[in-house]
Amino acid sequence: MSTKILIVRSSSLGDLVHMLPAISDIAKYVPDAQIDWVVEEVFQEIPSWHPAVHEVIPIAHRKWRKSWWSQASRQARQAFKEKMNQRHYDVVLDMQALMKSIWVVRQTHGKRHGLDWKSAREPLASLFYDVKHRVEFWQPAVTRQRLLASLTFHYTYEGEPDFGLQRFTEGVEIEPYAVIMPSASRDDKLYPEKDWHAIFDKLTEKGLSLKLLAGNERESERAKALVAHYDNAEVLPRMNLTGVAQVLAKSRIMVGLDSGLTHLSAALGRPTIGIYSASTPVRTPLVGAGFTASLGDRGVPPSREIVLNKVEQALSL
Repeated sequence: MSTKILIVRSSSLGDLVHMLPAISDIAKYVPDAQIDWVVEEVFQEIPSWHPAVHEVIPIAHRKWRKSWWSQASRQARQAFKEKMNQRHYDVVLDMQALMKSIWVVRQTHGKRHGLDWKSAREPLASLFYDVKHRVEFWQPAVTRQRLLASLTFHYTYEGEPDFGLQRFTEGVEIEPYAVIMPSASRDDKLYPEKDWHAIFDKLTEKGLSLKLLAGNERESERAKALVAHYDNAEVLPRMNLTGVAQVLAKSRIMVGLDSGLTHLSAALGRPTIGIYSASTPVRTPLVGAGFTASLGDRGVPPSREIVLNKVEQALSL
């Protein structure tokens, strides 16, 4: 008999990447585990990458909340409830601890685990769990998720994080290009144009072409303006997450703002430099088997010199 496990963690991109080592741990230490995962439909590719995930169950909470009482939203939620009502899990593990994840948890059948009052980002969420776990808040996100899983399933994990992304990296030849993620949803996360140009110049001197990522049309236009005078640069067209992962896996280096795609690059083991200015790397540092540098902090972006130094260091390895 397998141990049927439901993981509840629906978003966002970077947070889902940080989840992957905990899934590897569960698969290692609970050898009969059958793991299903509830996730936002726009991110369902991420859990599907992990070989230990049995079924990905998509939801569309982001879409529903825009028109919660519309007929389409009500029908979609009812369909999800009916699907959950037909299943029984040995463990339902909420690894998000938000009231929106509690809506999912309440549709499930099984012993419900999650963070306790002092550990949850939204403490009210802890009231809905059968078993509550204490995980100190000011730890890196990857560590917190691994600890929560280990407390739930009564094991002590060892070793470096395994993101389970070997499908992208095994047998792949590295190509002479750098991936750049210069855009963000908030302007306070942006890095000065002149500093980006210094980074591009350094990468160009090292014989690398530049591939820029953008999440929407506005970001794409900004990225095109940023590299308008670089003959070795291109702004990549919009692609699905699997396509982005394939591009990142072949890159010589990745330099990006604190974004989910920058964290994905680190998880793929590529040399990755993250530029933080509106968030703190204390909670969400870059984690991966390759060279990583999480530079800056909330309100204190890294200097150009520090970033260039880390680029030089990463390319010398």
